[in-house]
Amino acid sequence: MNPFAHRARSIQGPATDALPVTPDDATDLSMTAIALYVETGGTVVVDTVAGETRTMAVADFSILPLGTTRVRATGTTATGIHALVLA
Repeated sequence: MNPFAHRARSIQGPATDALPVTPDDATDLSMTAIALYVETGGTVVVDTVAGETRTMAVADFSILPLGTTRVRATGTTATGIHALVLA
């Protein structure tokens, strides 16, 4: 039984998929993320749904609940980044 079968998608979650992210300065994510999951901490540079570029330090195994359109390569040192999306 699929508990999500009759549930409306909501930006309040939960996400319905996690897509691996390759940081890139010129290319948006294939789907806008409702949050990011980071396996190995460091610095993450993102473009937000509000159109701003933000730099944040994150710890290992962090969830960053921020609408994100792009993860930039320049300045990003964190690895194992996944976009949590409503697929």
